[in-house]
Amino acid sequence: MNQAHLHLVLNHLPILGVMFGVLVLLAGWLLKQEAVKRTGLGLFIFSALAAIPAFLTGEGAEELVEGLPGVGENLIERHEDLANYFLWTVIGLGILATATLYASLRAWKAASAMFMITLVVALGTMVLAQQVGTSGGEIRHTEIRGDAAGQGTNLPESGDEDDD
Repeated sequence: MNQAHLHLVLNHLPILGVMFGVLVLLAGWLLKQEAVKRTGLGLFIFSALAAIPAFLTGEGAEELVEGLPGVGENLIERHEDLANYFLWTVIGLGILATATLYASLRAWKAASAMFMITLVVALGTMVLAQQVGTSGGEIRHTEIRGDAAGQGTNLPESGDEDDD
């Protein structure tokens, strides 16, 4: 398994972890179940920890793909910038989730407000997670790029069809 493969395996964990964490935290809130809300917090903590190796394998993945046809340096740089921002945001979310979990376990009055703050931060982190995931996908998947129209289509030009 090379660095690019390892990066592709790992990078989905923090992205999906944040998304599932939001859903679980919301479910816990609606069901008024502390254990479910705490599970959502655990997913945020997991996402923060998983983001570290995902980020660290990015440089090795870059070295393997930067010379491939259709891979633009601007796409890699944009993804790298977003990934750096996401890394620190999701680590911040993980720290906030850890503090919220501690407050919940100690039954502090502030725990309810901390859950709400964590949810708001997680929603913002989820938006950033989507952007970093999409920018990474655009590096090798031309079909999801904004300029994909007309690229790689195999449609016949008018007048080129065979009228048989």
